[in-house]
Amino acid sequence: MNTLHRDDLDYPLDPERIATAPATPRDGARLLVVGRDGVEHRFVRDLPEYLRPGDLMVVNATVVQPRRLVLQRRSGGLLEALLLEPLGDRRWKALLRGGRRLAESETLTLVDADGRPQGTLCVGGREAEHWTVRLEGEEDEANLLDRAGHTPLPPYILKARRDRASRAADDPPSDRAGEERLDRDRYQTVYADPAAAASVAAPTAGLHFTPELLSRLAAVGVERLGIELQVGPGTFRSVECERLEDHRMDFEGIRVRARDVERLHAQDRHRAGGGGRTLAVGSTSVRTLESLPPSLEEAIAAGSDLEFATDLMLVPGMPVRRCDLLLTNFHLPRSTLIALVAAFVGLDRIKSLYAMAAREGYRFFSYGDAMLVLPEAIIAPR
Repeated sequence: MNTLHRDDLDYPLDPERIATAPATPRDGARLLVVGRDGVEHRFVRDLPEYLRPGDLMVVNATVVQPRRLVLQRRSGGLLEALLLEPLGDRRWKALLRGGRRLAESETLTLVDADGRPQGTLCVGGREAEHWTVRLEGEEDEANLLDRAGHTPLPPYILKARRDRASRAADDPPSDRAGEERLDRDRYQTVYADPAAAASVAAPTAGLHFTPELLSRLAAVGVERLGIELQVGPGTFRSVECERLEDHRMDFEGIRVRARDVERLHAQDRHRAGGGGRTLAVGSTSVRTLESLPPSLEEAIAAGSDLEFATDLMLVPGMPVRRCDLLLTNFHLPRSTLIALVAAFVGLDRIKSLYAMAAREGYRFFSYGDAMLVLPEAIIAPR
């Protein structure tokens, strides 16, 4: 396997191509369909035309929780926190932006989208880039976050919105509270499972689906299976190391329910016999499927949910064992997600496809358009 370098994953992109809101309706997003020798320019609503009875569509059913907090110091200064992982007793592992001079035991006020105080947070210790914080009070944490938390949109969306607003001097000021109410809905998949483990980022390829599109896929004979991968902030972390192999992937929790382990085992046998194909919706579904053990018989014998964590980084030259089709968004430059898609179609081709998409006016990143990689376009070893 050839060594990949950071610059191998880079590509030029006009910032105007960054989507700051999703298509309306969701399945009205454009779809670049990638075949062996060429492409088609379609829409996500056309997806049923590329699938057939017996195909299995694997989606990430995680729930995005409003864990981005705007905090106010007693001096009036504002900073942000992103709650990463609950530690028990209302304590959380968190990232703090703008908190370089914070002191332990400092108390901050949570500020909602309307600018109103909604509770307090106490700062604890720090280890490397992570802080320990505690939500104060007796209110249920989920209720407090629902009331005071903000949708954890990727930083590049917030920056693009600010930049465009600053250039539109004649436009009325933006309604941040109204924008937050919209994002609560549109940064959540329509099939998110309320009982699933929560994430701090959306599985964004899944944002393109509507109830109507899901019904049409079911009518074709496509089965949907929901796995859970808790998406963390590492999703948006750029590769800073010179060599990709030196990049540290965060561990992310996975759960596959016992009944779905059995279904995936049956799918393995079905595919081995030339039967139905597996469509992975998004990079998180790919990483889940490719992190499962080669044989699921031991997990089936245990009869319980399969729960583990993965730090898998899929790169060109690695085998793709369980995915026959891929639906994915257009990803950030210098990201491990570029390497993941390149594992399917090759690095040179992915750069060519991205350049074409930019020329054709496709919208990039989390709220942007999508790409469908067909089986005949996949060059990864099986």
